[in-house]
Amino acid sequence: MIRPWRIAQRLASRNLQARPFSSTTCSRFENLPKSSSPIVSKLDFFNSVTGNASQIPTYRVIDGSGKLLEGAELPEMDEAFAKRLYENMMLLPTLDNVLYNVQRQGKISFYMTAYGEEATIIGSAAGLDKEDEVLGQYREMGVLLWRGFSLDNVMAQCFGNEEDFSGKGRQMPVHFGSPKHHFHTISSPLGTQIPQAAGVGYALRRDPNRRGRSIAACYFGEGAASEGDFHAGLLLASTIPAPTLYIARNNGFAISTPSTEQYHGDGIAARGPGYGIDTIRVDGNDVLAVLNAVREARRRCLEQGRAVLLEAMSYRVGHHSTSDDSFAYRPRSEVEDRKRIDNPIVRFRLFLEAQGWWDAEAEADLKARLRADVMKSFKRAESLKRHELGELFSDVYAGEQPWNLREQKEELGRLLSKYGNAWEPWKKELSKFKNNGEDVMGRV
Repeated sequence: MIRPWRIAQRLASRNLQARPFSSTTCSRFENLPKSSSPIVSKLDFFNSVTGNASQIPTYRVIDGSGKLLEGAELPEMDEAFAKRLYENMMLLPTLDNVLYNVQRQGKISFYMTAYGEEATIIGSAAGLDKEDEVLGQYREMGVLLWRGFSLDNVMAQCFGNEEDFSGKGRQMPVHFGSPKHHFHTISSPLGTQIPQAAGVGYALRRDPNRRGRSIAACYFGEGAASEGDFHAGLLLASTIPAPTLYIARNNGFAISTPSTEQYHGDGIAARGPGYGIDTIRVDGNDVLAVLNAVREARRRCLEQGRAVLLEAMSYRVGHHSTSDDSFAYRPRSEVEDRKRIDNPIVRFRLFLEAQGWWDAEAEADLKARLRADVMKSFKRAESLKRHELGELFSDVYAGEQPWNLREQKEELGRLLSKYGNAWEPWKKELSKFKNNGEDVMGRV
């Protein structure tokens, strides 16, 4: 007896002998399912996105002496635009010098400087459109200044006075926000803005009035890229997809942790191709390179509707914040050497001088004017009172204030009515608010 399966086997064998596999039949099995990855027979591990084990190159336009590199192209700009770039770069350390010292005097609670990162911040601000939505970390004050945020606005936020409409004095200093300038309010938790930026970019793509016109731009340090939010954000923005430009400020330190201890791979840029997005590494001390790179990255975001990753390489000259002493974990000589060897402001000034657009007299005039403007705003802000104390309970929920907040406000009012003028510390503190807390005590 011949079993049925044996008959089928013989028939199949005859068919194979009579009709060999065609190339079409073979090609169906040469690639893996859902993948176009070629099949190879050689065991070959890789550890480089460049394909030849070399590091990702860094894009630069002008060298440390302000000279154009061979083959480099200058961004489209005129003398007035170049001067505006330089003046904004100079404004940042002028503000930083004053407000850092003001914090040391106890007049504001906290501050963070941008020393050494002026080119990255101003160059990227200039490369964006004024209606692009910006989600910053905490060193992006220069983006707001470029967009017309005034010195009085800066001082009001840092002092938390009655003119602070970033957060009405309820946010830490340098945690700016301005709907008018398309700048989302900064939050302290590290990396939270990265996935949020993917959502903002997606919302822009869905809006018929802004689709193809605006992108989301998200700033973060290389330390924040160690957070899970970084991977969640890039995965989201690359697959939805969303026109979001991620700008990583790799300044060498996550507070006290050097970048050499933060990752073993080739920086942050090496991660971009893993998410299938266009990526570039740029010299963050070259304002013209940053400007060129951001303009092109923005164009790609709009054209592809997908995320782009830009890594700006710089060096954090200042301390992480007023709560940090960086000389506890790096030698002072290292900082001074970096300031002398490659200062982004000096580099661009040398370029301007070579173009005949700047000289020593213009430099002296600019320094004097910026210092006077900053001090004028500082003195004005210092003299203003805070918002009414009742603002402590507002803006938490939309619509009618819930019962629990009303109860808390009433309880505070009773305590202030009983002790506000009787206990000197409270009396002194109440005098700093508009109406001296009378609005909470129900006397206004």
